[in-house]
Amino acid sequence: MLMNKNSSSGEAKLQYGPNGFRVLRTGNHVFCAASGVPIPLEELRYWSVDHQEAYATPQLATERLKP
Repeated sequence: MLMNKNSSSGEAKLQYGPNGFRVLRTGNHVFCAASGVPIPLEELRYWSVDHQEAYATPQLATERLKP
């Protein structure tokens, strides 16, 4: 889901699914669970359905999800 420039600024709250995410609270970014950096929603590509967390890069997701 992409948001336009008229979307609310601030942190969004999302529900992560296996094929996408659902916006529970509007905003223009979420924070990476591993690094804490803000991720604009239009750039969000990596997340964990089980942990309901977003990640800025595939490397951070892999490190965070290691057993």
